[in-house]
Amino acid sequence: MSYDRDAALGPAPGLRLLPWEGEGGKPCFLSADGAGGVLSRLADEVEAEQLCDGFDVLKGAVAVLDDGKAGEHALRLALRATTQSFGDVLRVADSRGARLPVAADGAQEADEGELRAEPT
Repeated sequence: MSYDRDAALGPAPGLRLLPWEGEGGKPCFLSADGAGGVLSRLADEVEAEQLCDGFDVLKGAVAVLDDGKAGEHALRLALRATTQSFGDVLRVADSRGARLPVAADGAQEADEGELRAEPT
């Protein structure tokens, strides 16, 4: 899967970018009403798996980079896995970011549970 941010940005309001691609690598969107349907829950599960996989790929890439004896093949495999995972994580971030509430003045509203940093 390769993630093309330019093709995925700007869906109509109320559409959720899904963590998988359609035919021809096109982005998939779900018209979600916030009720948490079956497809929405499946997308949540896939996103969670992608984020966990990203953590594992990062650990593996760091291990390859720290190995002074790692050859070109190992480096290429680590880089390929890293770019794949990074694309998945960007898709998750874009999908979740697009679903954040926006205030009337265009600024994003803070979630009720969000911690605010106090100036020192």
